[in-house]
Amino acid sequence: MTQRSSGIPCVGGIVHDERHRLLLIRRANDPGRGLWSLPGGRVETGETDQQAVVREMHEETGLLVESGPLIGRVVRGNYAIADYRCTVVGGELRAGDDALDARWCSAAELRALPLVDELVDTLGQWQVLPR
Repeated sequence: MTQRSSGIPCVGGIVHDERHRLLLIRRANDPGRGLWSLPGGRVETGETDQQAVVREMHEETGLLVESGPLIGRVVRGNYAIADYRCTVVGGELRAGDDALDARWCSAAELRALPLVDELVDTLGQWQVLPR
């Protein structure tokens, strides 16, 4: 498991489609209930970050992904989140566990959605905003 400085270990997945839209989910639970965010969640005991991001992506979006490189880390409240670039290898997009909705978002659509705090700034710093 990847070491974290502090906080509950979590992961997020950064996925773009062929049109470079970003995959987002609308959170069903706190923190951020009702807001749009990257899919992801807690790393379970004994899981690697890569295993956790694959599991969480499937649970929340219905998509099967391969975990790629670490893009960045953030701390949000008690959560230490490692965000990984992911590639879709199967499945069908649908809102699943812990998600009210799931969708691909263009840059214009992203600006119109109610987002979790600091998402646009962080994605901009990491140069992974949608087009």
